Amino acid sequence: MVDWRSDSDDDDNFEWESDGDGEPSSTPALRNLDAAGPSTLVRQDSNGWGNGEAPPPSLIEGYVGMGFPEEMVVKAIKDIGHSDANALLELLLTYKTLGDDAAVGNCSTSGFIPQSTEEDDDDLDSEYWEGDDDADGREAGSDGSSDEGFLRELSEMDKKINALVDMGYPEDEANLAITRCGVDAPLYVLVDSVCASQAAGEYEVTGRCFDSFGGRKKARLMEDSKKKRKRYGGRSQGSRPPLDEESMPLPNPMVGFNLPGDMLRTVSRKLPRQAIGPPYFYFENVALAPRGSWDAFSRHLYDIVPEFLDSKYMCAAARKRGYIHNLPIETRVNLLPPAPKTIFEAFPHYKKWWPSWDNRKHLNCLQTCIASAKLTERIQRALASASNPPPPSVQKYVMKECRKWNLVWVGKNKVAALDPDEFEYLLGFPRDHTRGIGKTERYKSLGNSFQVDSVAWHLSVLKAMYPNGVNVLSLFTGIGGGEVALHRLGIHMHTVISVEIGEVNRRVLRGWWDQTQTGTLIEIADVQSLTNERVDSYVDRFGGFDLVIGGSPCNNLAGSNRHHRDGLDGEHSALFFHYVRILSAVKSAMRRM
Repeated sequence: MVDWRSDSDDDDNFEWESDGDGEPSSTPALRNLDAAGPSTLVRQDSNGWGNGEAPPPSLIEGYVGMGFPEEMVVKAIKDIGHSDANALLELLLTYKTLGDDAAVGNCSTSGFIPQSTEEDDDDLDSEYWEGDDDADGREAGSDGSSDEGFLRELSEMDKKINALVDMGYPEDEANLAITRCGVDAPLYVLVDSVCASQAAGEYEVTGRCFDSFGGRKKARLMEDSKKKRKRYGGRSQGSRPPLDEESMPLPNPMVGFNLPGDMLRTVSRKLPRQAIGPPYFYFENVALAPRGSWDAFSRHLYDIVPEFLDSKYMCAAARKRGYIHNLPIETRVNLLPPAPKTIFEAFPHYKKWWPSWDNRKHLNCLQTCIASAKLTERIQRALASASNPPPPSVQKYVMKECRKWNLVWVGKNKVAALDPDEFEYLLGFPRDHTRGIGKTERYKSLGNSFQVDSVAWHLSVLKAMYPNGVNVLSLFTGIGGGEVALHRLGIHMHTVISVEIGEVNRRVLRGWWDQTQTGTLIEIADVQSLTNERVDSYVDRFGGFDLVIGGSPCNNLAGSNRHHRDGLDGEHSALFFHYVRILSAVKSAMRRM
């Protein structure tokens, strides 16, 4: 089980778990901040050199030739030695991101208060993700921080992204490479992934590959990558084999088959005969799944081409999702009133305090956790200590945290996390939909839910087809995003068989259903208990289903699950195959009617 705790001292101390079973959710895993840092692992002789000997001059010259200052190289070697070239390179790139002075001088990274109010602003760009939390709830004092403390604080993913950006690769390509290969993949594997994608035409080659890193070093990394693949039988991710030999490219922009008001683009598709409804089915999962996952989804669902849609084209928050369905696509209609498309349209009162250098128009994907009070306090202190406008280094640090945690401006130099009511609004749920459960559970349930406007756009074709209402089999129901979408479309639900393992989620759905619906709701806790025989009995009882809808757990697919991102082989994400089994059972039973 992965725990995430806020480091505030009030009732907002949260513990986050995955849906029902105690496996990691999409919440980043905590690092052991009490573990020994690099300097404690290396013995230093009387001259200060690690491992008891000075490095050869050619080694220092080599890194200096790559563009690193000699003082920085010397300090890095003293900190961790020079036996591990990859670790040394990553440390140098980390120092480079902070700025040359931060690497060779004394800088505070845990408190994020500049030592000097004039020139030390570069120090403010050192924390990212969950680095504002200490494992035991303590906050390191600014006078006790060191370079090793920074390394313990900085998240692994942030280091990898910074390293790739410093080599000259765009940040979005670095993110996608880490999503595909995993955050634990060595740097040379990530370089190989980006370059392979560029060679395959997935990205526009910018010509910056050699600008800041040097062609010789990149060539060596590529050669190391080839040796690594050969050592592990041709695989590029160590001992973990790829999930599939194929890869389904994601569209950019991720606008699905069409968007509301999109009259210029028409998409036609031909469904295989065995996939033509009824019953209609609708499957959803994260778009940025490990390589081969969507090939597998498609293969098991009649080889239907997925529809990838980012909800930022439907509302004010991003949510990159893939959908496989056999619904018509020609007669879609948008929910009315349409959702606000930008942050200021959704929350105009935040505009008063929004700085001109924060150019966000959309929020990022709403996660199951929020920023801690310590992080927002640090940002406030950093801005209060800086000039107006703050220097680029401070802006970069603040914007990185704001994008990661979806922070909004609520006062002068003051940011805060969105509250659960705002989550509900952005995701298209009615106000107070999740109210009545704990704050922790509200964030978690909403973070794992559908974006209602996006789903309603796809399901809207059912209204004309079923004017008298529908029978729905809802698998992995969550808090009822699909049901809310149908309700908002004005589609009556005669019967909903809801399969959801989370007791809190079932309570939310039942509360909403009792207030808004007149049909029959039957709740089943475990998808594995919905046997083919039970499916047959429900088909006989209700005359079949018009829609089978669900999004199987993404625990082992989401990029932020750094420890159990096992794809469809994972314990939770393998439940997808129950969706396939149950859909097949429904179709078979309905053919026998």
